[in-house]
Amino acid sequence: MNNRFEGKVVLVTGAGSGLGQATALQIAKEGAKLSLVDLNSASLEETKSKVLEVVPNAEVILITADVSDEKAVENYVNETVTKLGKIDSFFNNAGIEGKQNLTEDYGIDEFQKVVAINLNGVFYGMKYVLKVMKEQGFGSIVNTASVGGIRGVGNQSGYAASKHGVVGLTKNSGIEYGQYGISIKAIAPGAIMTPMVEGSLKQIDPDNWEEVGKQFVEPNPMKRFGKPEEVGYLAAFLLSDQANFINATVIPIDGGQSYKY
Repeated sequence: MNNRFEGKVVLVTGAGSGLGQATALQIAKEGAKLSLVDLNSASLEETKSKVLEVVPNAEVILITADVSDEKAVENYVNETVTKLGKIDSFFNNAGIEGKQNLTEDYGIDEFQKVVAINLNGVFYGMKYVLKVMKEQGFGSIVNTASVGGIRGVGNQSGYAASKHGVVGLTKNSGIEYGQYGISIKAIAPGAIMTPMVEGSLKQIDPDNWEEVGKQFVEPNPMKRFGKPEEVGYLAAFLLSDQANFINATVIPIDGGQSYKY
């Protein structure tokens, strides 16, 4: 049994489903104390019960918060430190896709909403967690970008702009904070079969979304969707001390699709 997170406190946003939930499960198995944040308290309870199924004695706190609200972010960071004593690792993961549309038809409110959650939310998280980690003299942050943060996808102005922003924040802050023993990196997941991606396929065709999904992964070198737990393994490694020298960079996990001509 790998115990990379024995005695470590890990904070996870967007922990109620998808990549956040998969990562929480993985690091719980490796001994982490978890602070789980999500907007949806019912989803958080579901994640907690999944964690306790595999690790009955896991220490888990749940915090319901909107990551686009700076005060709520400051609060989830303070509450984590108050209850669990420190923050060793931070999976800064909460995000949404938004409605698909051409840029000229993309709703301004929609754009602002997606940027508020995906970019401002990641920035606020870093701002308050970095303060804690700098005082500690150690820490690891993994931001969730996307392949939509390293190339154009189409019909996703808000998503692409916000995720490119996450990449910029990651590189910039990684360069600032390496000297304090803190490493900051981002992952760029491709099409991983999460509730968000399922919702995305349903936007394209609500009745035949599974068929759309098959066509969607046809160009992928591996001809399939990724699984949330595959991202969980990567995130767990990057959040651990083993990945401390990986800094200010973005790691794609997309079956090779973003490198294909």
